[in-house]
This record gives sequence, C-alpha cells and structure tokens, in this order.
Amino acid sequence: MKTQIITSLKIAFITLILFGLLYPLLISAIASIIAPNAGRGEEVSMNGKVVGFELIGQKFDDDRYFNGRPSAVDYNAASTGGSNKGPGNPEYLALVQSRIDTLLAHNPSIKKEAIPSDLVTASGGGLDPHISIAAATLQVERIAKIRNIKPEVLTQLIRKNTEGPWLGMFGTSKVHVLHLNIALDQIKQ
Repeated sequence: MKTQIITSLKIAFITLILFGLLYPLLISAIASIIAPNAGRGEEVSMNGKVVGFELIGQKFDDDRYFNGRPSAVDYNAASTGGSNKGPGNPEYLALVQSRIDTLLAHNPSIKKEAIPSDLVTASGGGLDPHISIAAATLQVERIAKIRNIKPEVLTQLIRKNTEGPWLGMFGTSKVHVLHLNIALDQIKQ
C-alpha cells in the first residue's frame, strides 16, 4: 500500500508540473508568436488612443450612441459568462422585462413587438461586441433626433459598419457596436 501511495503522489506531481505549469507556458508562448497583439487581444484605437478591444463588448447607455447587447457580467472581461437562468425563470423574465421597459422609454416611437431579442437578452459569454442590423436600425430615430443627423446618414453608417457572415456563409450579418459608435462620433455635425 505504501508503494501505491508513493506512486500516486509521483504521478500527481508529474501531472501538476506538466499540465499546471509547462502546458500553460507552452500555450502562452505560442499565442505570443501567432496571435494578434501577442495574445493580448486586438485593440481598437481612436486618435491614437486605445478605446476598446475587438472581441469585447462595451457598455453604451448614453442615448447619443448605439446601445450594445446587454451583459450578464456588466461588461467585465475578467468574469465572462451568461446568467444561467432559463427562459422560464421568474427572475430572468423580470430582468428582460426591465430591459424592454428601459428600451421603450428611451425609444418611444418603437413597438414592443419590433424589439430584436439581442437588445434585451445577454449573450452566453456576456461580452458580445455585435448587435444585429435590426437592433442597430431600431435605434436610428433616437440618435438622429438627439444628434440632429438625418436618419439616412445613420442608416448608411450602419451599412458601412456591417460585417457579413463568416466566410460568407456561416452566421448572420452583424454590426460591431464600438466601430459603429466611433464612426458616429466622426460625423461632422
């Protein structure tokens, strides 16, 4: 029995070194060579200043901007994740209803039935930087009124910032909210 315990401890120590130390160091080294920005994420800059990251959504709740998808983790990249509450959970339903009420209060001309689900439900990771074209288009009237910009200009801006499906066939077209809001701030008023 003593030899079995010693053998088990040796195996545990070896696997700890292999998978707890060497493997993470190897993956980090590979990422620093082949991943964009040495594995630290693709930065989005404006006027030479980093304003965000390509794959991390940000909170835009000012009515002057396009709002992104809600986040179950309050846009904290250190704690990604969904709410894990199902569609029948009363707490979840109350949260979605609260988001709908807020959206309708800030966009009084829209009808509840017209609200795309991505404006009131969080993504699985909680940090989705994209919204659907319908979600962006729904916000045009509010932003046009506040910024005194013609709605057609905003619709064209959405079109310019629309990303097609991956490889032209996987997924749907979507709009990167940070890119859209950067382009929005560059419109001469």
